[in-house]
Amino acid sequence: MKDLLKNVVYTGIGAAFLTRDKIEELKGDLIEKGKLTREEGKQFVDDLMKKSEKAKDELELWINKRVEERIQQLDLATKDDIADLQRKIEELQVAINK
Repeated sequence: MKDLLKNVVYTGIGAAFLTRDKIEELKGDLIEKGKLTREEGKQFVDDLMKKSEKAKDELELWINKRVEERIQQLDLATKDDIADLQRKIEELQVAINK
């Protein structure tokens, strides 16, 4: 029953967006209602915080990958491309001034 409750909470709330305060509040509610003991509540918070951090990291990686893919599809100039062009312009200016 406890595992089922944990899985429902993990899924229903969206672990990626939970703050520690919200998790502590949820723990307090569950302990108060007799669904968890204090030790189970501590373990619940620890587990949920780990899952929350992992989900945030995975979401950030996924977003970064999608942004990089879109930038490549748009064929935009990178910082390196711009720096290379600036270097070439400076070399041409030097050559012209001679």
